[in-house]
Amino acid sequence: MNFTRIVHTLHPPCHGDRLQQQNTRHILTFHDPGLYAALRQQWLTSARAGAASRVFWAPLAQCIIAPSPLAEQIEKKWRHEAVTEEDSTIHLSGLSSRTGGGPGIPWGVKAIKAPQAWSISTGYGIKVGVIDTGIDVGHPDLQHSLGRGINLVHRGLPPFDDNGHGTHISGTIAAANSTRGMIGVAPRSIIYPVKAFDANGSAYVSDIIAGIDWCVRSGADLINMSFGMQTRSRSLLDIVNRAGQAGIVVVASSGNDGKRRAIDYPARYPQTISVGATDRKRKIASFSNRGQYVDIYAPGDKIMSAWLHGKYHEMSGTSMATSHVSGTIALLLAQRPGLKPAAIKALLQRTAVPLRLQRGISSSEGEINTLKFIREGLRG
Repeated sequence: MNFTRIVHTLHPPCHGDRLQQQNTRHILTFHDPGLYAALRQQWLTSARAGAASRVFWAPLAQCIIAPSPLAEQIEKKWRHEAVTEEDSTIHLSGLSSRTGGGPGIPWGVKAIKAPQAWSISTGYGIKVGVIDTGIDVGHPDLQHSLGRGINLVHRGLPPFDDNGHGTHISGTIAAANSTRGMIGVAPRSIIYPVKAFDANGSAYVSDIIAGIDWCVRSGADLINMSFGMQTRSRSLLDIVNRAGQAGIVVVASSGNDGKRRAIDYPARYPQTISVGATDRKRKIASFSNRGQYVDIYAPGDKIMSAWLHGKYHEMSGTSMATSHVSGTIALLLAQRPGLKPAAIKALLQRTAVPLRLQRGISSSEGEINTLKFIREGLRG
């Protein structure tokens, strides 16, 4: 097969700033792994700097992400070799509230009985990929919980957080400052920050795909995805599948629209663990999506956690609930490495505590109980 034709397509003549101004992108997923591998290899040996900055590769998903004019040219010539999808945007699942002081052990961490489980596990060494807005690398509560990361918004720079959401999520999972700051659910786990979202809390689906790809190749044990969208993406589903096949647990937020029979993607994919939010009364929070597609609930209302510039902030959302679940899973994986995602999901549901009765809520819907989850998981 003539790979040179494809590579030439990806290196078009320069037409002023037209491509630089082009914001829309497409995701091309190749059917044949051999074709994709050969194409990528030839690209890497012949790419010019200008074109290289416009085309991105996700080897795990066998994807090329390219500006629309380039993608359209590839699609015309190779429509039988690849599936093309327009690159859409995706948003965070957190609702901002107020800034506050150091919380010690936040109420949500206490409510799920995480402190009682710390004599069994603190999540030592478990790598949690947090695909979000980055992280405050200088936050004192996260200094001992920070691993390697990547910035997909400003490539080549560290994953600095310019929004706050990613730092908040990371704090709930892995903050470890018992003297002056806060403690997260799994204080000895390691955050692998992936900055895919900009300062406004928006990201491209292609950057989520690239982030999952990076987490898998970097050896993450689980991935926290506190974001969602209402449209289905075949490319995103494909790489979530591949992450699961690699043994990586993917935890995703159900969304903040208060819906009873629908949740956001990617949480709606059965390959993820979908999370809804509860309040201090152990009732489903008014903003949380709920129903049959939600696998587990966790505290998500008025959650205090780490914030930018070493501060703290209170936020609400299924984003916050998701980080409690990710931390809990990290605790178990530290004691039972290699436990399969499907087994973890089943265990979460089996050990959940029934929610307070509400109109329209099934008795089968439950809130996470970290201590019970860990104990039962170690018996299995």
